[in-house]
Amino acid sequence: MRGFGVESAEASLFSHRLEPIGRILEDLHYHVWCCSPIYDEEGKVHVFFSRWPLDAGHEGWLKVSEIAHAVADAPGGPYKVLGTVMTGRKGKAWDAATIHNPTVQKIGSKYAMFYLGNSDGTVHTQRIGLAIADSLYGPWSRVGNEPILDVSEDKGMWDSYITVNPALLQHQDGQFWLYYKAWDRYNDNMRKMGVAIAKHIEGPYIKHPANPLVDFSCIPAEAEDAYVFEENGKYHMLMRDMGVFSERGGIYLESEDGLQWSQPTIGYYPSHYYFDEPEYRFERPQVLMRNGTPAYLFLALMGWNGQRSSGAVLKIQK
Repeated sequence: MRGFGVESAEASLFSHRLEPIGRILEDLHYHVWCCSPIYDEEGKVHVFFSRWPLDAGHEGWLKVSEIAHAVADAPGGPYKVLGTVMTGRKGKAWDAATIHNPTVQKIGSKYAMFYLGNSDGTVHTQRIGLAIADSLYGPWSRVGNEPILDVSEDKGMWDSYITVNPALLQHQDGQFWLYYKAWDRYNDNMRKMGVAIAKHIEGPYIKHPANPLVDFSCIPAEAEDAYVFEENGKYHMLMRDMGVFSERGGIYLESEDGLQWSQPTIGYYPSHYYFDEPEYRFERPQVLMRNGTPAYLFLALMGWNGQRSSGAVLKIQK
């Protein structure tokens, strides 16, 4: 049997805190995905998001995605799109083709954007990169000419095929914990989550020997798109569900140390629980933090104006 089913699943306390705000960043010319929000010093909301031309189809993210920047006075918008901030480097660079999965955090006086890229528009060349800026308005400078987190060379390792879905946590120990997804293609063919740790934001990131930390292959099921944050002395992880309970909602896990994670509960439900529209799949959960507290949940959602995709926002009640 694949998964437990939503009806038999326990709902997390986090899921009870969610209230709908609405869709954001609807664009007649682009698919929109991967909305990473952050407040600036003036209280404006900045969102860094993936987009690619509508005529490339939804799977066009793998070949022609770029990262764009939008600003609003409130999380629900309206947003003003300021333009593209990062595209593929072309040529023979590891991130020559698509740029996708941005996640942005303030680190000291600077801003760090982790992202995935690939060299030729294929799945197996996806890796994780890092760009740094002094301001949310840029410019963004890539750190080095190689991925910040590459695959393991040993084909027997769980993360020897791809490294994607970066999620950064500045741990209580002061180090930078970079959670990531890999596809264990050469063993059980399942997607799993691990972590790599660095003393400095630019790395080097050392993969933890306990990896993979989140592995549902025994069900069998998968999860992806992790976002990790700290609240009330605990670590919390949201992920897109890929069969644990459903294929369209999200799961939630807790941890005391960032390594040992709880059994999954429901993190959020599919879109029709919150919006008056047909059921669609939420992906790419990202949390807008305010004064160290989760304030809004940003998601990617298909189904706007046909099969176009957009962002979506849920408020997180205290």
